[in-house]
Amino acid sequence: MVTLSLLGAEWVLWLLVILSVVVVGVAVERGIYAAANRSPAAPLESALQAFLSGGPASALVQALHGMNGIEARVLSRAAEAGARGGLHSAEQAIAGALAHERVQLDRGLVIIGTVGSNAPFLGLFGTVLGIIQAFHNLALDADEGGQAVMAGISEALVATAVGLLVAIPAVVLYNWFQRRNKEQLARVTSLGHFVLSRFADAPGARAEGA
Repeated sequence: MVTLSLLGAEWVLWLLVILSVVVVGVAVERGIYAAANRSPAAPLESALQAFLSGGPASALVQALHGMNGIEARVLSRAAEAGARGGLHSAEQAIAGALAHERVQLDRGLVIIGTVGSNAPFLGLFGTVLGIIQAFHNLALDADEGGQAVMAGISEALVATAVGLLVAIPAVVLYNWFQRRNKEQLARVTSLGHFVLSRFADAPGARAEGA
């Protein structure tokens, strides 16, 4: 433990730099995933409108299969299940699909959140180590006195600043992704209710899928 405390804040600074790179990497990957998994609004609305106006479930499934995105995947599974087993099957399909998509959307966010909440403490830890090293150097060379201590403390405080510099963007990114995911899942849930309403209003929809 003594050896670790005398290493100073430099290794903590490098750790914070590595963590910041990891956060940026995860954020970029999540941004790409989100952009690639958003269904086109106009074709999706057109397919839903046709189904809600009385079109067969099979036509909705066929239209959604040609689209990318979370909305299309969830609604497609709901329409397929509803065509086979009616309202209850569609409800179960939506619940299962939403749970799966929620896990996929939140993948990696725990890394960003963990770095955002703990980076300030890592920076503070580096500062403490730097101060310990400064006083240790003072004990070895008392002639330099206050100058050595002040220089060491000045360097040590950089770790706290870097910790905050890493944490603040990480927290902002985490909150932004969380809010975006909630909004997207809420939108999918809302669209799913429209599909369910069609199966609820038409008991014969079970046979209609053919």
